[in-house]
Amino acid sequence: MTKIIAVTNQKGGVGKTTTCINLAAALVALRKRVLLVDLDPQGNATVGSGVHKEDFRLSGYDVLMDRAGCDDAIVPVESAGYHIIPADGDLTAAEVELLEERGREQRLRQQLGRIRQDFDYILIDCPPSLNILTVNALVAATGVLIPIQCEYYALEGLSALLNTIRRIQQTVNKGLQIEGLLRTMYDPRNNLANQVGAQLVQHFDDKVYRTMIPRNVRLAEAPSHGLPALQYDRTSRGAIAYMALASEILQRDLKAAKAARAAQES
Repeated sequence: MTKIIAVTNQKGGVGKTTTCINLAAALVALRKRVLLVDLDPQGNATVGSGVHKEDFRLSGYDVLMDRAGCDDAIVPVESAGYHIIPADGDLTAAEVELLEERGREQRLRQQLGRIRQDFDYILIDCPPSLNILTVNALVAATGVLIPIQCEYYALEGLSALLNTIRRIQQTVNKGLQIEGLLRTMYDPRNNLANQVGAQLVQHFDDKVYRTMIPRNVRLAEAPSHGLPALQYDRTSRGAIAYMALASEILQRDLKAAKAARAAQES
């Protein structure tokens, strides 16, 4: 079954886009079919994948406004093997225009429903705010991956996101689950990072991924070359960490599938 994962955190600069690009590339390396949906008007996931304005005619804006289907807007990312629905500044207009539309929070779910069987994983890069674009992502998703930088304000912004997820679960997407919390830009020499990381494990237990994404120069450089770290420098600590994360996600999904089969047979 296709998993649709919204990668979100209302706090900016925590590694959402970096996670989307590099997790997509890592899942492809593990022989999964992956679609990345760029839902951020800044379009960083698009440019960071090496896709530029002249490379596409249709974008996520056209998909959300029902002017095009997902299959028409999908662009292959040749360097990494995944596909992307690109974004640009037009998505800002979608935020305003959707406010007048009936069923506005369902647009992305309806569109992805038509092509989801073509992919094993669909990752959605959300904007750093809880707006109608993020709500569309949460309504469409089967799970939420939350990147968190282990710093003083990390837990403060998390409560608002968790409240939004609960409201979505109670109303329009009862199957929505928290996939996991990912510690990003992690420096084990930093006492505060260790303390916040321990707090996350204490509060969320096994929802916190064992994999931690380190601060890594190669990981920071890769987007300027339009490449995931795996293609830019596969031996870098950042690339290795995202391969570990992809493996951990696949192991969790395999374990969950086995448990579901056992429950059905009992």
